[in-house]
Amino acid sequence: MIKIENVHKSFGDKKVIKGVSFEMKGGETNLIIGTSGSGKTVLLKCMLGLFTPEEGKVFYDDKNLYTLDEYKKKEIRQEIGMLFQGSALFDSKTVLENVMFPLDMFTKDKYKIKKKRAQEVLAKVNLEDTDNKFPAEISGGMKKRVALARALVLNPKYLFCDEPNSGLDPQTSLVIDKLIYSLTDELNMTTVIITHDMNTVMERGDHIIYKHQGKKEWEGSSAEIIYSENKTLNEYVFASQFFKDAREARIEKDKAKRQ
Repeated sequence: MIKIENVHKSFGDKKVIKGVSFEMKGGETNLIIGTSGSGKTVLLKCMLGLFTPEEGKVFYDDKNLYTLDEYKKKEIRQEIGMLFQGSALFDSKTVLENVMFPLDMFTKDKYKIKKKRAQEVLAKVNLEDTDNKFPAEISGGMKKRVALARALVLNPKYLFCDEPNSGLDPQTSLVIDKLIYSLTDELNMTTVIITHDMNTVMERGDHIIYKHQGKKEWEGSSAEIIYSENKTLNEYVFASQFFKDAREARIEKDKAKRQ
């Protein structure tokens, strides 16, 4: 569980996060959505402890991240997996070496144990037999899966994903989404995703936070978003005719069921 209480963050005179509060539970896919400049990435960095807000608290279970000493913060960070927008793989390392990197950083396990664990998570993302390939030799979708394997290698309680579908074709995006959903369920992680992908929002948003001009404008699930009466949210989510039509079809279908 991650709990955010009344977080405020400014840069100079510009207030980027304005009194945001919410709670994210284990085993759920939690989405943070909003237009560019709404403060999504800044909020994520506050949640990770990379930025310190002027006000507010961030709890991992019952531990307030901002009051912990460096040793306790390191313990929490070892429970966090991070999937970066651009994958952030090391070009000079093989796939296996990239996935093993967090094990090299945070454990004193022998090489054989680390190799076995890295191969286990590569298998989870359907990348067996890629150990000796370099990032330049694999596709963009495969790079995302390698990055996801690296994020999972320490068996995290919390998984953060920054635009996991960025730069991917629609079919590959669906593959990445389904992997994240299934692994969230399997490992009972608290998964937090920043996304602009409305397919992700509509397919599975167990818990959605919509940010607008630094504030939490709306909160709910993918089922509830269909019936939202929030004007700015609806203009953002249902901007395309496709999603407008999908929303209207869903509402009509639900009406027919009730009759």
